[in-house]
Amino acid sequence: MIGTWEIILIVLVILLIFGGKKIPELMKGLGKGVKSFKDGVNGKDDESQEEKVEKSGAPDSAINSVESRESKAEREAAE
Repeated sequence: MIGTWEIILIVLVILLIFGGKKIPELMKGLGKGVKSFKDGVNGKDDESQEEKVEKSGAPDSAINSVESRESKAEREAAE
């Protein structure tokens, strides 16, 4: 069983490795990953293409062009 001193030691090592400014970003990413995993396990995927068309009333080509611009912007932001 992990005790209090072991947890304190682990936290200090993580703080030394990543620094105080990077830890909130890491935790945010970890939280998003866990949420995505839980949603995937429960079968709650993103809205399907058909649901988007039904909600917006727009044709498929308009939805696809918006999605391609969003994914392109995400790829550029990642680089």
